Amino acid sequence: MDDNILSGPIPSSIGHLTNLTNLRLSSNRFNGSIPLEMGNLIQLAQLNLSHNLLTGKIPSSIDIIKATNDFDIKYCIGTGSYGSVYRAQLPNGKVVALKKLHHFEAEEPAFDKSFRNEVQMLTNIRHRNIVKLYGFCFHNRCMFLVYEYMERGSLFCALRIEVEAVELGWTQRVNIVKSIAHALSYLHHDCSPPIVHRDISTNNILLNSEMEAFIGDFGTARLLYPDSSNQTIIAGTYGYIAPELAYTMVVTEKCDVYSFGVVALETIMGRHPGELLSSLASPSTQNLMLTDVLDSRIPHPTNPVVVRNIVLVAIVALACVRSKPRSRPTMLCVSQELLVCKKTLATPFRAISLRQLLDLEMDITQLKE
Repeated sequence: MDDNILSGPIPSSIGHLTNLTNLRLSSNRFNGSIPLEMGNLIQLAQLNLSHNLLTGKIPSSIDIIKATNDFDIKYCIGTGSYGSVYRAQLPNGKVVALKKLHHFEAEEPAFDKSFRNEVQMLTNIRHRNIVKLYGFCFHNRCMFLVYEYMERGSLFCALRIEVEAVELGWTQRVNIVKSIAHALSYLHHDCSPPIVHRDISTNNILLNSEMEAFIGDFGTARLLYPDSSNQTIIAGTYGYIAPELAYTMVVTEKCDVYSFGVVALETIMGRHPGELLSSLASPSTQNLMLTDVLDSRIPHPTNPVVVRNIVLVAIVALACVRSKPRSRPTMLCVSQELLVCKKTLATPFRAISLRQLLDLEMDITQLKE
C-alpha cells in the first residue's frame, strides 16, 4: 500500500496479523504513534513506514530491535561513514547483521537513496556469493537493513590482522578470488539490465565461518541501461577505482573489472598493490619474481595444483588492471578462465617473473569484447 492517500493513525488491530511478513505503508499520510501491537508481528521481515507523519519509537518488542536492546553499543561490531553494523541473535537462534543508518544521516537524501538502492538491488538478485538481504525497515526515525551474518568479517581485516592472515591459506585465497569473479560475472552478464557494483574493494568482500567470500554493500550499485549515457559522479573506494573514471565519468562493467583485479592482487599479496600498480611499466618492476610479491606471512606453495592456481590468479589480475578498459577481459571470461584453470607455465614457480605474466596473452582474443 505504498504511495496511496491513506491517512489517520495506523490501526492497532494490525497486530492481529501475526503471519504478516511484508508491510509497506510508505508515502502516505499516516500520523500519530506506531501502535505497540506491531510488536506482535514476529514474522515481519520487511517494514517500510517512511515518508509519513508518524512520531515516537518503533515498538521495542519487535524481534529485530529487541535482539540488540534497541541498538545498544555492546552489540555494535563495526561503524562506517554512514551507519553502524550490529550483531543480533533472534529468538529462533538465528544470528543476523543489522546495518543501521545514523540518525542524523537518515535525513540526508544521499544516504537515504543509498539505503533504498541497496534494498532494490539485493531484493532482485540471487547468487551464492552475494550477501543475502533478509529484511529492512524504513522509518523516519529508524532505518536499518538485515543481512546474513558473516562471522569472519571483511577480507580487508582478514588480510591486515596477521593472526587471521596466516589462517588464510593459498587454496582459500584462490577460492575467494574465484567466488568474487563468479558473482561479478553474474551481475554483469546474467542480470538484465546488467548491474555494476562500483565499489568492489576488500572492505566490501565479506567472509563467513568457512572463509567463503561474499560481495556486500550495494549502496552505490547501478543498473546499466543500453540507451543511457551511464555518466555518473565518481563512486567507490580510493585505490580500487578504475583510472578512466577520472576523465570519462562514464561507468561500465570494466570499472568493476579493474577493481576486481586490484582485490585479486591484494588477496595473494596480502597488502594493497598500489605501489606495484603505479610502477608496472618500469622494467625493474617487471623483472620482479612472482614469489617476491606474494604474501610472505604464509609459506610459498609447493603443491603443483595450488601453484598453477596462484599463477592463474596473477595472470588474470594483471590483465584486469590494464589501463585501457577495452584491453581488460570481461568478468564472464575471467570467471570461465578461473573455473577451468587450464593455464600452466613450463617455467619453475620461483623463476616466474611479472614480465612473463604481463606478456602472457591469456587467450586475449577470447577475453576481449
